[in-house]
Amino acid sequence: MTSQRTQVAIVGAGPAGLLLGHLLRAEGIDAVIVERQSADYVLSRIRAGVLETVTTGLMERLGLAERMRAEGMPEDGFNLADGERLIRIDIFGLTGRRVTVYGQTELTRDLMEAAPARGLEIVYEAADVTLHNVDGASPSLTYSKDGAEHRIEAAFIAGCDGFHGPSRKAVPASAGRAYERVYPFGWLGILADVPPCHHELIYANHDRGFALASMRSPTRSRYYVQVGLDERLEDWPDDRIWDELAVRLGPEAAAGITRGPSIEKSIAPLRSFVFEPMRHGRLFLAGDAAHIVPPTGAKGLNLAASDVAYLSEALIAWFGRRDPAGLEDYSRRALARVWKAERFSWQLTTLMHRFPDTDAFGRRMQVAELDYIASSEAMRTAIAENYVGLPL
Repeated sequence: MTSQRTQVAIVGAGPAGLLLGHLLRAEGIDAVIVERQSADYVLSRIRAGVLETVTTGLMERLGLAERMRAEGMPEDGFNLADGERLIRIDIFGLTGRRVTVYGQTELTRDLMEAAPARGLEIVYEAADVTLHNVDGASPSLTYSKDGAEHRIEAAFIAGCDGFHGPSRKAVPASAGRAYERVYPFGWLGILADVPPCHHELIYANHDRGFALASMRSPTRSRYYVQVGLDERLEDWPDDRIWDELAVRLGPEAAAGITRGPSIEKSIAPLRSFVFEPMRHGRLFLAGDAAHIVPPTGAKGLNLAASDVAYLSEALIAWFGRRDPAGLEDYSRRALARVWKAERFSWQLTTLMHRFPDTDAFGRRMQVAELDYIASSEAMRTAIAENYVGLPL
């Protein structure tokens, strides 16, 4: 078995792990990232792309924002639809800040491509990753690659390996607690090389269910419709999806829809999930390893970025001046923001979707809530503040 030492071993080469690795290397801290998939597979995953200023700010800080600035689409607002009208949430007018539409795949690519020149080692296709002694003074992880066994010894381990990764499983059941809500529907997504139907995102509540119109670029669109968990992709040819979108998004958005062949289709279930605490000994969890939000609020990637902002600050203070305060307070700080984002995502999901038990009264309550949002600047401000991202 080969062995190496580093200061921080990072499990997972998604945005959370890559951002953390780059932030540590920028301060001269050694870090190694271990990823079970290939680099091509990591880049093939289609994910969201609405970035808060916390995320764009980290890319700016790292000097990796050039392509994001050139290709990203700053958004001043977004819209809630009720089948007949668009209710605009003027996030810039109400908060003075914007979000940026820039695909998570593209952000990941920027971080991956910059890694070699900045001395950030990434081990792809690392099988059987296992964490050891995370509650002791000398944690380590092992993995296999190319028929050989490898060990990495570190001062700390950062688990950035997603919901199904090994990091959270390394925390004893007696040392943590999970909170979860699984939603009784999923999102059927279609990606197509067609112009967006509207220059801003549209979240639609319709009698037939939720729909979302979003974009990845001026020439590539991403749409979603709410479907039952028993639905099959083969039962949803492209024409059926376009027809359903035209109904659910309402007449104004439907008039702008450009149809085209899908280049990717998938059905994703929705869940809210939080694991507490986000630290066990010398293991720190970040991103989807610790929490999942339904995509309605566009919080998943941005919560991972805020976790990394807190964790990198704490690790830099420890290695720079042996200050343990940030490490000791990491879980509390991160979870305070996580739960606020969970609340907003749950609230928006509940408002905009049809649940199996949504009766006539429940539907009227949704309509009344949307009417109140349309007429109340205070309500629109609260939504805008949460959507654009609460302060760190």
